[in-house]
Amino acid sequence: MSGGASSTPLRPWLEIVVPARNEEQRLPAGLAELGAALASLPTGVQVVVVDSASTDGTATVVRRYRAIGGAPVRLLRCDRPGKGAAVRAGLLATTAPYVGFCDADMAADPAAIVVAVRLLRTGNLVVVGSRSHPESVVDDRHTAIRKAGAAVFRAVTGLVVPGVGDTQCGFKFFDGPTARAAAASLRVTGFAFDVELLARCVQLGARPIEIPVRWRDVTGSTFSIWRHSASSFAELAVAWWALRPQPAATVPASAEPGLDAAAQPVVLNSLPPAEQS
Repeated sequence: MSGGASSTPLRPWLEIVVPARNEEQRLPAGLAELGAALASLPTGVQVVVVDSASTDGTATVVRRYRAIGGAPVRLLRCDRPGKGAAVRAGLLATTAPYVGFCDADMAADPAAIVVAVRLLRTGNLVVVGSRSHPESVVDDRHTAIRKAGAAVFRAVTGLVVPGVGDTQCGFKFFDGPTARAAAASLRVTGFAFDVELLARCVQLGARPIEIPVRWRDVTGSTFSIWRHSASSFAELAVAWWALRPQPAATVPASAEPGLDAAAQPVVLNSLPPAEQS
């Protein structure tokens, strides 16, 4: 028997899910940006890119990356289309104590992962990047129609998960057991899945904390106000209906004890001085 080091890979302490549908063009830049952010974290991070029923070369692109910023990259195929389905598959494939997800275009600067991790390690269960945060820096080139639609959507989301200023920012990090328990019950598979995911985390006793992000409008978004608005509002109705009869669930054993499931989310001014513009 050899006395050398074991070849068994260590369990990661943080796993980051990146849903990607037909992201062959934007994914290389997104992974490079994520890798730069991960380089400042301790070893033991893993990236899980979920190929969401892509019809282009997304999977081929991912296979070129063995690691980014010292973090191994794993490819997971999800044959069911929809961002919610991809994130759900990714979260359920994790085992780490902390997990999160970022959009493939990294529209929300992944440098904020450092802040999210710090908050998770102090016992918070859900950390949400928020473009509505007063300290966020937002480069928004959306049309007036899309902005109006987003305002209506935010008003409706308040019926499902009250108090969260921005449910749709593609930057969310969680206590691992809480995220996996919430993801296992998800019914919404499209763009509105974030709302149901957050609401289910609240049912599990989480108290979401919103943090500032640097966000830019990246061209090539797969969301279309004309093609997806109606379905997104329909998904909100599905989420609302699925959540209504659910009794308050038990907080996972590793989660922070004593949190009131009905507690309102917290808006936190958490960017350290060196990370603020």
